[in-house]
Amino acid sequence: MAKRTFSTLETFLIFLLVVMTVITVALLTLLFVTSGTIENQKGNHGFSTTLGPTATQSSPITQAPDPPPFQNFSGYYIGAGRADCTGQVSDINLMGYGKSGQNARGLLTRLYSRAFILADTDGSNRMAFVTVELCMISQRLRLEVLKRLRSKYGSLYRRDNVILSGTHTHSGPSGFFQYTFFVLASEGFSNRTFQYVVNGIMQSIEIAHKNLKPGKIFVNRGNVENVQINRSPSSYLHNPPSERARYSSNTDKEMVVLKLVDLKGEDLGLISWFAIHPVSMNNSNHLVNSDNMGYAAYLFEQEMNKGYLPGQGPFIAGFASSNLGDVSPNILGPHCLNTGESCDNEKSTCPTGGPSMCTASGPGQDIFDSTQIIGRVIYQRAKELHASASQEVTGPVLAAHQWVNMTDVSVLLNDTYAVKTCKPALGYSFAAGTIDGVSGLNITQGTTEGDTFWDTLRDQLLGRPSEEIIECQKPKPILLHTGELTKPQPWHPDIVDVQIVTIGSLAIAAVPGEFTTMSGRRFREAVKKEFASYGMKDMTIIISGLSNVYTHYITTYEEYQAQRYEAASTIYGPHTLSAYIQFFRDLAKAIATDTVANMSSGPEPSLFKNLIPPLIPNVVDRSPIGRHFGDVLEPAKPEYKLGEVVEVVFVGANPKNSAENQTHQTFLTVEKYEDSIADWQIICNDASWETRFYWHKGMLGLSNATIHWHIPHTAQPGIYRIRYFGHNRKQEFLKPAVILAFEGISSPFEVVTT
Repeated sequence: MAKRTFSTLETFLIFLLVVMTVITVALLTLLFVTSGTIENQKGNHGFSTTLGPTATQSSPITQAPDPPPFQNFSGYYIGAGRADCTGQVSDINLMGYGKSGQNARGLLTRLYSRAFILADTDGSNRMAFVTVELCMISQRLRLEVLKRLRSKYGSLYRRDNVILSGTHTHSGPSGFFQYTFFVLASEGFSNRTFQYVVNGIMQSIEIAHKNLKPGKIFVNRGNVENVQINRSPSSYLHNPPSERARYSSNTDKEMVVLKLVDLKGEDLGLISWFAIHPVSMNNSNHLVNSDNMGYAAYLFEQEMNKGYLPGQGPFIAGFASSNLGDVSPNILGPHCLNTGESCDNEKSTCPTGGPSMCTASGPGQDIFDSTQIIGRVIYQRAKELHASASQEVTGPVLAAHQWVNMTDVSVLLNDTYAVKTCKPALGYSFAAGTIDGVSGLNITQGTTEGDTFWDTLRDQLLGRPSEEIIECQKPKPILLHTGELTKPQPWHPDIVDVQIVTIGSLAIAAVPGEFTTMSGRRFREAVKKEFASYGMKDMTIIISGLSNVYTHYITTYEEYQAQRYEAASTIYGPHTLSAYIQFFRDLAKAIATDTVANMSSGPEPSLFKNLIPPLIPNVVDRSPIGRHFGDVLEPAKPEYKLGEVVEVVFVGANPKNSAENQTHQTFLTVEKYEDSIADWQIICNDASWETRFYWHKGMLGLSNATIHWHIPHTAQPGIYRIRYFGHNRKQEFLKPAVILAFEGISSPFEVVTT
């Protein structure tokens, strides 16, 4: 092997790794605290069954009685609900890219939890599907939501009939996990964000429950063109030619849409599943937002809820994830940033500059434009499928769920040959990142051999992987043997949810990770065949990705051999997909044969209480001498034309305070003066895609807030103003900190047409 040399960046990273290790050890030794006392010292103890901070914002939703039987009614009881789950928009790492320093610094759009409850006509069998605008669902979120549902509704909503699915936006906050690998990636556990998200999920379910009414469900399917590429095409080519020949594309283009209406035909909502990574906003972004799938939901809800502000109105549009593991929206493909040439396909690297130069881009002029272009195409196709949906869904609502230990599964490949899954481990190519977000390290995708330096450093800091895990994970060269690391808590989950809910001829499979395109195809085919073999023929199998707990990626056995990013992130080894297929076939058989009651619930996962606190401390906010919070520092101009950008700068405070004290539901409003009512009328808020809220962190608690309004060409001429809403942290000597609300108002300005 040639002598290993290091770039300046790698040398710096090595030094940084050593420093961070020392800091981490110190934190683990000195800063173990329970989740309930990490951030809020005011009695908000992590796993309360109350609604926590949001309870002060609206009157509690009391449990509605079950709807009475409806005479001469064939269909379902249908309820839809939406609630804010944004969490922190500052001083927290954005979840998805794993890029150090990619902390939130403001807001492009709010994040929402959208819940859909579907029940049989007598209410005895029901399911709740919740699509949440987060990168993924953590096991901690799932367990806490189930606990609160049990407290509020008894046995009505349970582990088997509640699905929580993440949309997979890479521009949402982190900090809501319990396994050490994700806690470290989040730079600590944020109880503030955790509580905010749990409350939002609960509120969306409560609203859906309250809104239950008789209705009907229609299903439709259709392809979406020109929004996807396979970001690991060389891995896909490892699958058998005969298998690939059955498909016209190396991505799944089909969208499945459920149209929900009441008995009068009035629209209640829509659920859509489609395979695409919400990474149009790349890892240079610092604004919290819901990315391309969120923009599709935004457009659909704005279209159906005329006259309502974003995030409001009765119609709920859920755009949920599917088998998106190797599917990118950056359709111009990977190119070398320094030369413009295409990258090497297999290694995703450039002749000059290496892997850090190889990045894919979307169709727009910038990441904002690309997000809107991709999201608009997805919305338009969903709108067409929704309008033409005519196939009614009929049949019972059934559910099956198990907890399974994924680290030691014996999988029967045939009558004589069995294989096993492995304890979790991440390979070298995991550290390379993808063409959607490169890591900056000089590690290439497709790495099948370890590196002496990194192996030695790992062994010294974390211990050497066992021969058992090395052998089990082959040909993966192990970078991190997370399944053998247990301090301060296990680094990766071993107990995982597997779950299927059926609604008539639809089967929603809640998978706890990111299936690649071909993995999803094999999975759907196997589960469909299992249903058919026990009399449930022509079932539509829907993969609902990133559900209930996160276990990274699931590639096919053949793709695993290539060890690109997705394979290096298939943590339970080369037979992970086969194990999941085996478990989900068992669930399908149990539903089809009415033997779900005979199934074991499996080993219940643990809920860990001692977690690493946030590395970014709370700081008292300060305003400049002679100024107050909300004062205007840079005013708007007197006049703007359509298409121009209004910018106003205010004396700000840390926006994370607003995730604790939610006396304001928005950071901003744009308001127009209406002569007819002699008052100001809100025309958009911080959930609108035409507004942007930037937070600029200064020294010693000083900060500014900048608000942009991109004036749409549809805006009416007139007099406008911008209002800013914030919260500042104040602390007097020897007294606990308090969080106080404030607001600021810009001077009026005029919008003209020419």
